[in-house]
Amino acid sequence: MLEAENSGLLGTASIVCILSDVKDSGILKIAKEFGVRSHCPGSLASNNYSSNSHEFNEDEWIDIISKEKPDLIVLAGFMKVLSTQFINSFDGKIINLHPSLLPSFRGLDAIKQAWDAGVKITGCTVHWVSPVLDSGEIIAQSPVRIMPGDTLESVSAKVHAAEHMLLPSVIAQLAMHFN
Repeated sequence: MLEAENSGLLGTASIVCILSDVKDSGILKIAKEFGVRSHCPGSLASNNYSSNSHEFNEDEWIDIISKEKPDLIVLAGFMKVLSTQFINSFDGKIINLHPSLLPSFRGLDAIKQAWDAGVKITGCTVHWVSPVLDSGEIIAQSPVRIMPGDTLESVSAKVHAAEHMLLPSVIAQLAMHFN
């Protein structure tokens, strides 16, 4: 996203802060290179939680995000299920990037789910976050054709390339409503 912003692909949107639930994630290093504030709330930096639990301190995240006052919260590669309290704290401001054409293949390993199902078209979706996993209103989708000779790895690469095009365009479109 930071590269997309630098290239003007986010339109009038600007990234004010990056949060990560992984202490040594690459995005935190990239944020530093771009001079963007970043946080990895301490309670998430430990390995004492499972990736699908609510064992981390959402209140800490809510506090940090509230202080930043973003118009939009973008989840990309964030592998946590957020509580209704968290979602309601930022009602109508949270979008998620998911690697399938929702409503198909919700949850984890969506690309592998599509591959295993033998579909010929998969893709990615940007949707509003709701309390029900991967069920919020769809904003936009981008299809990816699975061709003979593709592998799970090549399909994954194509889906990720589509995500890198779709998400910036959605953010740019939504930003027009914030100005």
